[in-house]
Amino acid sequence: MIKKILILVALVSSIFAYDATVEIVKKMDRLPKIAIQDASIGSVDQNFRKKFVKILIGDLRVSSHFNVVDEYLTSSYDGNLDENFMSNLKLDLILRFNMSFEEDGTVIAQVRLLNAKTGQIDSEKVYKISKQNRYPFLAHKIAVELNDKIGAPKIDWMEQFVIFSKYTEKKKSEIIISDYTLSFQKVIVKGGLNIFPKWANRAQNAFYYTSYNGKKPTLYKVDVRTGTRTKILVGDGMLVCSDVSQDGTKLLVTMAPDDQADIFVYDIKSKSLEKVTSYSGIDVNGGFIDHDSRIVFVSDRLGYPNIFAQEIGSKSVEQMVYHGRNNNSVSAFDNYIVYSSREKSSEFGAKTFNLYLISTKTDYIRQLTATGKNLYPRFANDAETIMFIKQYENQSALGIIRLKANKSYHFPLKVGKIQSIDW
Repeated sequence: MIKKILILVALVSSIFAYDATVEIVKKMDRLPKIAIQDASIGSVDQNFRKKFVKILIGDLRVSSHFNVVDEYLTSSYDGNLDENFMSNLKLDLILRFNMSFEEDGTVIAQVRLLNAKTGQIDSEKVYKISKQNRYPFLAHKIAVELNDKIGAPKIDWMEQFVIFSKYTEKKKSEIIISDYTLSFQKVIVKGGLNIFPKWANRAQNAFYYTSYNGKKPTLYKVDVRTGTRTKILVGDGMLVCSDVSQDGTKLLVTMAPDDQADIFVYDIKSKSLEKVTSYSGIDVNGGFIDHDSRIVFVSDRLGYPNIFAQEIGSKSVEQMVYHGRNNNSVSAFDNYIVYSSREKSSEFGAKTFNLYLISTKTDYIRQLTATGKNLYPRFANDAETIMFIKQYENQSALGIIRLKANKSYHFPLKVGKIQSIDW
């Protein structure tokens, strides 16, 4: 059952090789204007098709590489003069799909890309996905490939799974796998208090999480394909896996064996622990940087939470952030660090946490958010996209920041409250 979650979108055929659209787009000094047309037959539920169009329009907008017509449009699949040009909208591109279902529940989308300047078909492909409730990934796949086609910076992160823990009631939480819009959700772990999920590898076929359902906090690894759960570590007081090395063989874990939280490196193969930080206060939320040779982490060694870095095997600690008095979560990508900082009430309102971006090579600092509680930032597999938890007026949402476009998007969680996230 869980294995099927990983069966995403399969590209079945590619018919046309002519690539004139790419050349047109490359010559533009503006974003290409595109419209989505639904050319599906009436037997496919229209509400379902409208939800699919909404996701696809959202993907193209979030990419920041298209000027998208925010309207549900219909057409025939072959199209007529008006449908192939839509001159009143002054389009550059038209993405047209014909959706159908097979008897086993497989969703098929036949997709045409038209050059709206000439009315000609640029390309045509057929996509399939195994289950209807996974339609968001069908839209994400189409958006990613269209984005690649026009030569824009990659948005492959849209196809990644998000894993998050959701509080359902007091001392109870679930671990859920979803897409980045939270439109698809699958509960993987439930029953008791299960928190801090972390993907075990880039393939996203396993993850770690902490269970507080026994006498002591326990770190487990779950194989997504089989559902098999393996005990990794048992801690005293607290136990969190905050990062995994690039090759997946080492974990950064926060433990408190002596009643003080420190960061350790756990070697999966040898099952050995190496203590990295040694401080009488609190060191938490470690992340690998500089090809896994150093860590960045949160510590209260200045009398308040702040961001520091330390080479593994060294006792020398470097302060990374000189802004704010409560910097409580951090993520790093190459020489960039994003962190959450609590603001003064007089500046941004009570209990406001904003995200800031800094570079380890310059004095560069950039504020990314302005309202609410913005916590637990995580870089995507590039330095342009950041995911975070947004809390505002008792609502919990997954936030996406597109740095180059200077835009942010929020995807509310309808039920429950997000505890932590990873992708």
